[in-house]
Amino acid sequence: MKYFKLCIIAIATAAFMTACGQKDKTNTTAPTGQDAQNAAPVVSVVTAQAEDVDITNTFTSNVEPYATNNIVSQTAGRIVSIKVEVGDKVRKGQLLATMDDVNLAKTRMQYVNDSTELARLTELYNIGAVAQADYDMAKLALNITKKTYYNLAENTYLRSPINGVVTARNYDKGDMYSMTQPIFVVQQIQPVKLLINVSESLFSQVHEGMEFDIDVDSYPGEIFKGKVNLLYPTVSATTHTFPVEVVCQNADQRLRPGMFARVTANFGTNHHVVIPDIAVVKQMGSGEHFVYVLQPDNTVKYTLVELGKRLGNRYEIVSGINEGDRIVTEGQVRLKDGVSVTVK
Repeated sequence: MKYFKLCIIAIATAAFMTACGQKDKTNTTAPTGQDAQNAAPVVSVVTAQAEDVDITNTFTSNVEPYATNNIVSQTAGRIVSIKVEVGDKVRKGQLLATMDDVNLAKTRMQYVNDSTELARLTELYNIGAVAQADYDMAKLALNITKKTYYNLAENTYLRSPINGVVTARNYDKGDMYSMTQPIFVVQQIQPVKLLINVSESLFSQVHEGMEFDIDVDSYPGEIFKGKVNLLYPTVSATTHTFPVEVVCQNADQRLRPGMFARVTANFGTNHHVVIPDIAVVKQMGSGEHFVYVLQPDNTVKYTLVELGKRLGNRYEIVSGINEGDRIVTEGQVRLKDGVSVTVK
């Protein structure tokens, strides 16, 4: 019985000591519940600074050949020979294919006969033995035969009209040319051109010879130089843009027709405020963006801003805040307009 009483006393003592410890612990912890919710949010701020920002615009386009020629014959006929293949570089005037020359041979004979006949009549005309009308008729016949002969020769011996690359061949040697598609396609790729659509707000700033930077996915990190070659004189009433032709010399012929390209130009500089991107919050359900500006009384003001260029991990601010404003960069989740904050 005595042992039992001692156990009861020990248990009671332990319970008392535990209760005292819990009471002390409770008294030393931070406020919770409603007190914690009423505490001022802790935020980080940065002072907005203004700097010169390049006014650059980037346009998308596709690389196009400077010139494209479809090599055809004016008349249907048998293809006697093929001289080049797809991918071959050709020179202006180089023979690409030969057509059947039966008609050309006949016209050549006629040309020779008409030349001989005119020479004979010229001698007679000089001594007054041939009428003026007969002499003029012979000259006209020779001129017609000559033009026909050279036209047939041009359409029998098919030559490249430009320096370029053969990008298509649609017939083989011995095929009957049916005039449904060209025998060859030759494209000039030195230089190449790109057609971009520029906003009408920049109409007065674009001029012939203006330089553009060109980059393509095929050569990451490389910049090719181009210049404005042609400005179209009208602005689209639908898109409010105007076409501009940019030419790149492409001396090494690395740019090829069909490549996707980005064309960038510098239109000067603006002196605008620049702030960290983490300070900018996108408003849900709209395309608007805002920041919280710290006021002198340590409250924050909800402020809509117009974004400009993204500069790495910073944004150019076109309007909404001024240089020297203190902008919240951390802790925006608990903020709303007019809330008091603690700056850490």
